[in-house]
Amino acid sequence: MILGVTSLAAILMLAFLRVPLGFALLGVSLSGLAWLAGPQLAGSMLAMTISENAFSYDLAVLPMFVLMGNILAATGISDDLFRAANAWLGARRGGLALATMVSCAGFASVSGSSFATAATMSKVAYPPMKSFGYSDKLASATIAAGGTLGILIPPSTILILYGILTETSIGDLFIAGIGPGVLGLLLYALVVVVISHLRPEEAPRAEPQPLDEKLRALSGVWPFALLFLTIIGGIYLKLFTPTEAAGMGAGFAILIAMLLGRLNLKILGEAFRETVMTTVMLYVVLFGAMLLAKLISMSGMGFAVQALVTESGLGPYQTLLAILGIFLVLGCVMESLAIILICVPLFAPVVQAMGMDLVWFGILVVVVTEIGLITPPVGMNVFVLNSCLPGVSMPTIFRGLLPFIAIDVLRLGLLITLPWIALALVNAS
Repeated sequence: MILGVTSLAAILMLAFLRVPLGFALLGVSLSGLAWLAGPQLAGSMLAMTISENAFSYDLAVLPMFVLMGNILAATGISDDLFRAANAWLGARRGGLALATMVSCAGFASVSGSSFATAATMSKVAYPPMKSFGYSDKLASATIAAGGTLGILIPPSTILILYGILTETSIGDLFIAGIGPGVLGLLLYALVVVVISHLRPEEAPRAEPQPLDEKLRALSGVWPFALLFLTIIGGIYLKLFTPTEAAGMGAGFAILIAMLLGRLNLKILGEAFRETVMTTVMLYVVLFGAMLLAKLISMSGMGFAVQALVTESGLGPYQTLLAILGIFLVLGCVMESLAIILICVPLFAPVVQAMGMDLVWFGILVVVVTEIGLITPPVGMNVFVLNSCLPGVSMPTIFRGLLPFIAIDVLRLGLLITLPWIALALVNAS
């Protein structure tokens, strides 16, 4: 028990100090296992974890989805999505911000990354908003908040890792993420509309575009629609597994880029290089998280936490709120991947022991982690945006994000009290 607590504290401290997460997880977990069972057994556990998972069929879903997102970003297909959304929504008050939010949701649905969504949209959407007189506060906050949709709208890298760690169906998690993701998009759009009408000077209207221009702009939507319907539709109808869907998505992304004449050997090579680097990083942190789960189990910490919950007298929902509160606090000072990999092995067994659905819990964890990405003092999406937009200060971004954070808390409350928002499609599939 003491060793487990000490190891967890050490990992959190190293994460705060910005030590690479994979090294922190692997180093502390290996040291703890060596203390408990000896260096030889700890080394055997590491070798077994790598050999069992490195070539796992289920884990192959990660590099395929990463490659798909890299191809779309590198070929500029994400720019087409914004142009289409802008053509149809830009002439409304706050229309460019609405177009940005819709584009974030669309790009998130195929990139699976909040950071990639925020970084891409800062380059695509921020200059047009500034040119039409949007305030820095609204323009930057719209991109930062919209970027958080990347870890919920499927396919999501975070949901894949959660599914692997908890042995929960990745397909069910993807399907469960659709309702909350759409709800998040609608609530964010509501915030933009309200701000645009209360403070019209922050969100001027853009020039309306003729119908033929709008129809031409729709040509930029079909790649995203095709990929999303192929991946999620195929999983929902049980035509293929998430791993097969990932392979098809990556293949279709390459084919689409070729058909559009935007793919050459240099771009393809760069996309593969980025995919390899990202995948290796994700595999290292995932293997470290798996070793941490073994350490938590062997040290008795997991059983101690369950016993503490049982003896506390808290009901299931009170315990759930306490756990989500921990995720929220950590989200203010750590990045989402670290939170998921460190905390899920500790708390998922507690939630499962209380009889709660792990798919529903996974969606709640992702939503509360999303809130942390844009919450002071260290909202990681804000850091990404600040690095992409050095002329916009972090206090300005955080002030603009306050209404988005408030609406996110409302969404979390709805998902807790109305689980069917996440589970209806799963139960119907």
